[in-house]
This record gives sequence, C-alpha cells and structure tokens, in this order.
Amino acid sequence: MRYKLFGKHTGLRVSELVLGAGNFGTRWGHGAEPDEARRILDAYTDAGGNFIDTANGYQFGQSEEILGDLLTGRRDEFVLATKFTMRTDTHSGILVTGNSRRAMVASVEASLKRLKTDRIDLYWAHASDGVTPLEELVRGFDDLVRSGKILYAGLSDFPAWRVARAATLAELRGTVPIAGLQVEHSLVERSTEQELLPAGHALGLGVVAWSPLGGGMLTGKYRQGEKGRAEGFGGKVFQAENSPQRTAILDTLLSIAQDAGVTPSEIAIAWVAAKGSLPIIGPRTLAQLENNLAATKVTLSHQQIARLDEVSAIPLGFPYTVINDPETRQLYTGGKAEQFDAPVESVA
Repeated sequence: MRYKLFGKHTGLRVSELVLGAGNFGTRWGHGAEPDEARRILDAYTDAGGNFIDTANGYQFGQSEEILGDLLTGRRDEFVLATKFTMRTDTHSGILVTGNSRRAMVASVEASLKRLKTDRIDLYWAHASDGVTPLEELVRGFDDLVRSGKILYAGLSDFPAWRVARAATLAELRGTVPIAGLQVEHSLVERSTEQELLPAGHALGLGVVAWSPLGGGMLTGKYRQGEKGRAEGFGGKVFQAENSPQRTAILDTLLSIAQDAGVTPSEIAIAWVAAKGSLPIIGPRTLAQLENNLAATKVTLSHQQIARLDEVSAIPLGFPYTVINDPETRQLYTGGKAEQFDAPVESVA
C-alpha cells in the first residue's frame, strides 16, 4: 500500500485505498457479521491500509459500534472518518438530521459514543440538505475542531457550487478549511467529472470516490446470477446493466481484465485511482477485500485507460459545449490553442 497526502490543506498521510465500513453489520439485512468485519479490518491493516470511512446511519449505527470494538487498543493507527446528516435509525427525528449545527452536535456526540473514541479524524456532512446556510455549516465544523471533537471537515454528495462556496467561506473567514470531498465515481457513474471532480482538485481538496465498482456491477458477478447489492440493498447504491453503453463498458472491462490476467474489479478500481481520487472499497467478505486490495498492484497503460474512457464517455453539456469547442479555444487563446501549454489540473 502506498500513501498520499489528503489534499492540499492537510499534512494527513492516508493509504491509497479507503476501507468503507458500510457493510460492517447486518441491521440492513445485508452485510458482514462482526467476526468477518474483524477479519476484513485485520487484513486491510496488514496490507498497510490506514483510512476507514463510515457513517452514523450505516447499518443503523451498527457499523460505528463494530468499529468502536475493533479499534480498541489500536485507534491511533487509523484515520477514522464518519458522517452526519442522515437518520441513524427510526428514532432519529427532524432535529438530529440535516446539516444544522443542532444536528451536527447531536450526531457527533452519538458517533463518539458508538465509536468509543474521543475524536473523529475526518467528519463529513453526508449530503447537502439544501436549506442549511453554508455559513452555519462551516462555523459548526470550526467549533467542533476547536472543542477537540473532530480534526478535519469534509463534504459528501454536495453540489459543486456549494462545495466551492463552503471552501471559500472557510478560507476567507479563517476557520478550519474544508479538507475533503466525497463523490460517487466509476466507469458507470462519470457525471461527477462535469463539475465536482474539477472543483475538488482545483480547490485542493482530498477527493475520495465511493462505489468504484458500481455497486458490484463492474465485477461482472451479476451476469453470473449473483444478487449482492442488487437484492440485498433493495437495488440501492447499485448501478444496473440497463443500457447498451453499460453493456459495452462491462464487455470492454472484462476484455481488458482477461488480457491483463487480473479481475475486472482490479481494473475498475485502478481506473478510478488513475483519475486522481482515493477509491473507497466496501467489501462484505474477506475474499472481496483481498480482490480489491490487488488493485494496488495494477498499473493501467495509456491505451487501456483510453479504451475505458472512450467506451464510458458521457456528454459534458453546457458550458463545456462552448468552452471546449475548437473554434472557441482559438478565440480565447488568440489563435494559439495548439501552441499553448495549459495546466493539466483545473484552476479555481
């Protein structure tokens, strides 16, 4: 396992694969029993992994509870991330959900108890509620850092314009920076490349990508009759093979994997990593973890990436239909587009 700095606003050194703990527990009716979760965590640790991602609502709180037990005696070996915003269970009412400071404080205290720890290393707002002012969210994060309850703050599943505004508010007001961005990204979910990924990289955020396997679709297992998340999670957090393009994507992925002598999962995870994000793997079994970890040994060639990019390409839409047009590029480079060496990464 190799290690990377988590964005440009921290000195935090994290492993190249993040262990998602959404499958730690069985209260959703699909997941790993505590003993299997322990085996998964131990194997991830032995491979050099140090970055764990969970949420207050995963398995109705059981994921945090299991992690609290598993991390006893070795808490300082990991970067521990969790989230608030969503319901933990059926008892979670309107005051403890959403992005408000009220919900944030109640949620962090409950997560600390379940995790059996005195601090959360990275605290995510799980999703934008669309109504809480970002000034309140940014200040709430800062208060939690000052109180020692959390160390870093991040945004998950937020629109790009809200990410940019939150990061700017934190910068101008001198509060704790928005350090991370969490998005869905895979060969069958590339819409985040329109705004979110460029924004995250340009703003210097540590970007992590959930569901790099499209909920298991990119493993090819559903073609073999397996059910997995398609049935276990009631079709949620799952990308179906429901279009000619998705069939072509999986066909190409399987072909490349066969030629390389590896599994399609390894190729799919390696492709996400090649785009500059830290993939979150969410294994339910030790065998799945071992297969996912093997992706760190895969280096895709330019030709392989190009094949996957081409078959999975999506239209970027406006304003990119204008600003990426060759004639427009000539207009804003004074006719020197071919001679201008533009930066590889977007700039804020």
